[in-house]
Amino acid sequence: MIKLKKRGQSAPQLMLSPMIDMIFLLLIFFIVSTMYMSELRTIPVKLPVATETQSQSAAKFSVTVKRDGVYWLQDKLIKENELMEKAKEERKRDENFAVIIRADEGVPYRAVIHLLDSFRKAGISRVGLATDKEGGS
Repeated sequence: MIKLKKRGQSAPQLMLSPMIDMIFLLLIFFIVSTMYMSELRTIPVKLPVATETQSQSAAKFSVTVKRDGVYWLQDKLIKENELMEKAKEERKRDENFAVIIRADEGVPYRAVIHLLDSFRKAGISRVGLATDKEGGS
């Protein structure tokens, strides 16, 4: 008679490799979706087009100037004096504080220069101007 070996009751093994893969995929998904969501909180304007642009991570202090000369901080309507006060407060908290100005292409040049001067008077020298890339929308 042939003796068969009895299979012992071994504990089921937990396969970690597929779980780690899924965790990394979820992490990448949330990072990418968060990057796209950061741009949603801005007021839509038609930015001027430039051929030589530099990409920059989303700024915490994004000022939008609409064609009618109204200022928006992120997605909230704001007056110029309130804007400068908030900028001064942020500058006190953060040494590397920077402002991004998103001006509609129809905004007069003097309005953008006036805003730049106002930031300079408030002691803020790190100011960037947002543009669209050539060929982009």
